[in-house]
Amino acid sequence: MLFAAGAITLENGIERVRQGWLKPAILVLLLAGGAWFAPIVVPVLPIDRFIAYMDTLPFKVPRTEHSHMSAALPQHYADQFGWEEMTAMTAQAWSRIKPEERQDCGIFAQDYGQAGAIDFFGRRYGLPPALSGHQTYFLWGPRGYSGNCMIVLDDRKEVLEEKFEHIEYVGSSDNPYALERNIPVFICKGAKFGSLAQIWPQLKKWR
Repeated sequence: MLFAAGAITLENGIERVRQGWLKPAILVLLLAGGAWFAPIVVPVLPIDRFIAYMDTLPFKVPRTEHSHMSAALPQHYADQFGWEEMTAMTAQAWSRIKPEERQDCGIFAQDYGQAGAIDFFGRRYGLPPALSGHQTYFLWGPRGYSGNCMIVLDDRKEVLEEKFEHIEYVGSSDNPYALERNIPVFICKGAKFGSLAQIWPQLKKWR
């Protein structure tokens, strides 16, 4: 609506001053400006070139959240990185689960991004669908898992020790360009909370 109104205003102004050459000049400016700022909207540049490009801009590329301020890339670009590394680390944890335990061993992620990455990249590793209490993943529930064996992503050992008898730290995934970095992966066994179905309502995160 604003673009259309602006176009009419510009056209009326040009007609009043009778300077027809302004139309192609404005078009050139719009195209040049669009080409200059295109990498901000569409990730068309390699990472190193994009970071150098951001340094040449007369303004800082805005961050959508305060927690993103330390990220090397803006969220729309940074969110493309780190997921494969996280899934590979999760697969290492899965390889430590005995075959007879795997049927009742779920993978719990803290948010839909992590869970979606497990569902997408995990196929090549033979991982089961992820669990999460975040947004619509919460609606799919615990998928029948008891909770006695869980691979948990992105949590703290001291928190998990309150909920499980045995905690094994597998490792942390990282990618210097990712928004979510240093994601720890744990194998947790022996639930202290009863069943996963019982505590599932407490895991809901709808933000």
